[in-house]
Amino acid sequence: MSLKQGDAISVKTDSLLHEGVFVKEDNKFIFLKLKSGYNIGVNKQSISEIKTLAEKKDKEASVKVAKPDKKLPLVSLLHTGGTIASKVDYSTGAVVAKFTPEEIIQTFPELLELANIKSQLISNIMSENMRFHHYNLIARAVEKEIKAGAQGVIVTHGTDTLHYTAAALSFMLKNVPVPVMLIGSQRSSDRPSTDSAVNLLSAVTFITHAGMKGVFICMHENLDDETCLVIEGVNARKMHSSRRDAFRPINKTPIAKVDYKKKQVKIMREVPQPEDEFKVKLFDEKIKVGIVKMHPQMYASELAGYEQFNGLIIEGTGLGHASIIKGDDESEENDLIKSEIRRLAGKMPIVMTTQTIYGRVNMNVYSPGRDLLEIGLLGNYCDMTPETAFIKLAWLLSTNSGQKASELFGKNLRGELSERSEKETFLI
Repeated sequence: MSLKQGDAISVKTDSLLHEGVFVKEDNKFIFLKLKSGYNIGVNKQSISEIKTLAEKKDKEASVKVAKPDKKLPLVSLLHTGGTIASKVDYSTGAVVAKFTPEEIIQTFPELLELANIKSQLISNIMSENMRFHHYNLIARAVEKEIKAGAQGVIVTHGTDTLHYTAAALSFMLKNVPVPVMLIGSQRSSDRPSTDSAVNLLSAVTFITHAGMKGVFICMHENLDDETCLVIEGVNARKMHSSRRDAFRPINKTPIAKVDYKKKQVKIMREVPQPEDEFKVKLFDEKIKVGIVKMHPQMYASELAGYEQFNGLIIEGTGLGHASIIKGDDESEENDLIKSEIRRLAGKMPIVMTTQTIYGRVNMNVYSPGRDLLEIGLLGNYCDMTPETAFIKLAWLLSTNSGQKASELFGKNLRGELSERSEKETFLI
């Protein structure tokens, strides 16, 4: 029988019955996407019957444009791609970013009960492919929407580097006068387990009920489809590759908890609100900042590759350590590593962070750390994640001289640093 990509079919074998969407076939297998969202290949030799359950609709219903409700605030939805806006590519069985902004509104009609939605496609790129150019593109679009009267802005974004972009917007958008919410989805909108609706509706609920300004991430609190956490853009990290509650605050508590069904926002922590003029400072798209992770059996040549960079982030061990001490004849390379760090520190700002994720850098505790401070490494006493430190250094180098960037790095500019560590913030 003739099968078309996207048709709903059933495939019967001697022992099993599979129902799903036809993806493709080759000489040996027929491939289906199951209702669970996963793909399966069925050996043709084992198939006893194939039935077409429903044909793929070639045309989707057009979106009706709702009349603005003057009683509701205006929320601008900026679409950049990612899993939250994904569909099945039936030529491969994979999910790809294909939804237009209008399709997102069609998929989530509840949005129109909360706010007047203005939707715009500004890019369609998976987040792992983003560069500083895309951060600037998003920042300009946010600025434009705010000046046009948006009372809140939502940026839909792939989850892989969502926390990088959240940090970037936090630094670029100084004194932002509305809430700017970054949301994503760990599972695409065509899967029963998708988290896209809850995240999006919770973000709009926060905008319309919290009265708080700043750059935030809004994602699932736990595995249930009940509540979302709102996290500062400079204090978030993706902590799991696939769980819906993958994003957690690091070294701070969440800002708020949102129950979109009850239309309730529980404020958990206040953040300073803007008092001065809104300003936007973009990235220099040619700035080169590297990240290197310290590890056993390290070689100085791994650091030498950053010779032509403008800055460097070191993910140190523990309190901010590096393998720079020759302990015996078998660790002579450590002297070379120390020399290479010293050489590079004479050319560019080098920041020490910790790969432990939680906690802060303290290079004063042990003598190797004090050696690194003497060399000139920055970041002592800071409790930023390596990702936020990377974004902060790159942005500071984009907007200041190297010396000024070094002076500003240890200052708390957007809430990225905390004065004291709280035990309650560990693994929340």
